[in-house]
Formats: sequence, structure tokens, C-alpha cells
Amino acid sequence: MKIIVIIPTYNEAENLPKLVSALFSLPLNINLLVVDDNSPDGTGKIADDLVKEYSTRLRVHHRAGKLGLRSAYLTGFSLALEDGAEAIAQMDADFSHEPQKLIEMVAMLQSCDVVLGSRYVQGGSVDENWPLWRKWLSAWGNFYSRSILRLPFRDVTTGFRLWRRETILGMPLDRVDASGYIFLVEMAYLAFCLEYRFGEVPIHFQDRRWGKSKMSFKIQAEAALRIWEVLWLYTDLRKKGKSARVSQS
Repeated sequence: MKIIVIIPTYNEAENLPKLVSALFSLPLNINLLVVDDNSPDGTGKIADDLVKEYSTRLRVHHRAGKLGLRSAYLTGFSLALEDGAEAIAQMDADFSHEPQKLIEMVAMLQSCDVVLGSRYVQGGSVDENWPLWRKWLSAWGNFYSRSILRLPFRDVTTGFRLWRRETILGMPLDRVDASGYIFLVEMAYLAFCLEYRFGEVPIHFQDRRWGKSKMSFKIQAEAALRIWEVLWLYTDLRKKGKSARVSQS
């Protein structure tokens, strides 16, 4: 199975070489697509240098500026499909997501349409060094989103995902409207409304090792308000009494 991992980057110069090495060490048929938003710290140049080392297994898409998570992933999906991906992964560049968990996610994808790397199933966890307020905010935000959208899986805000090619092709991505991190919730909700099969693999969410976090209270507060827009956008797809199949490892 040809897997293309999309890695959006903005100021990830310290993380990218280490992450690329870790991913290519996995016993999987992996290609990488770096979508860089003209990082001031030179991440794009570093990515270009890595192409010289890894040749056709690594592709870099340069963008003019900081255009956001939504457009980075939608562009990435299009390029990955164009490159013949049979499965497409989403993950952060900062080692918050454990690369080796992709092995379990690929195994689960055999019986699912999309697999979530989940902090909130049995065996999942978040960084033990997080302050209590941050743990509470993360858990509450996830619970809030799940409750409003009535989603049966446990981690709807995770950014660590693996999709079948056919799943992405079957989703009307031109309807996806949300920017920022709410984009992740909207994608999950859209797939749920279309009755795709979900799987969840427990992960440990590690706070970034290098660089500065881009998450803020303002971003999370805005996401909480925009959940209602997501609910309204897909009323034509949501069926009363519909249930989803969710698998856990």
C-alpha cells in the first residue's frame, strides 16, 4: 500500500529532519509531502535539501505565505491523490504524534475507511507535563464537539489521521469551509455524515520537543463557537437515527 504522509509546516526547522528520518525508518511504503507556508526559519529550504537525500520519496510544495491548515491539507490531498496514494496520513511536524503509531493505523485501515490516532480511548493519553488547565481545556473541547455533533468516536479533534484513497475521493471537499483547527472537526463530521467506517488507535500526545506551539486559548475559543456552523452546514447529509461503525484497537 502506497502511503503518503502530508506534513504542513511553518517554522519547523528543528523538527523536520528528525521527523523525516523517523518516518522513513518505518517498515511501510511511505512517501512524504511537505506543504510549507514560506517559513521564516528556513523550513522550506531544509525540506528541499532533504529531497536531495530521499529523492522521489519526498515532495515539497512551497506556498507564498501562511495560508492556514485547511488549505494546506486540501492542497495536500489533491497532490497526494495525483501522486497515486492508496492511503493518506495527516500528522503534525512537531513529534506530538508518534511516527511508529502509523504501523497500527495502517493495520486497522484494512477494516475501516479512516483511522484516528486517539488520545481519549483506553490506552491513549496526553503529555503528563501539561498543566491541569490545559488537560482540562483539551478534554472539554473534545467532549463539547462530540456532544454537539453527536459523534460516536472518542477523539474528534485529533490531527493524526489515516484515510483510504476512496474515502477522500468520496468526500465533497469543496464544501469544507472551516479554517484553523476546527477544520479537523469538520472533516471528521463530514466523513461521519457520509457513513464511513471509523477506527481509533490509542496514542500518547507528546508536547512538542522543539520549537514553539501554535495553539492558543483564542484559537480554541474560536473553534468552540464554529462547531455550530459545522452542525448547520451538513444538515442535508445527516440522517436521523443513523449510527456509525467505530473500531478500537
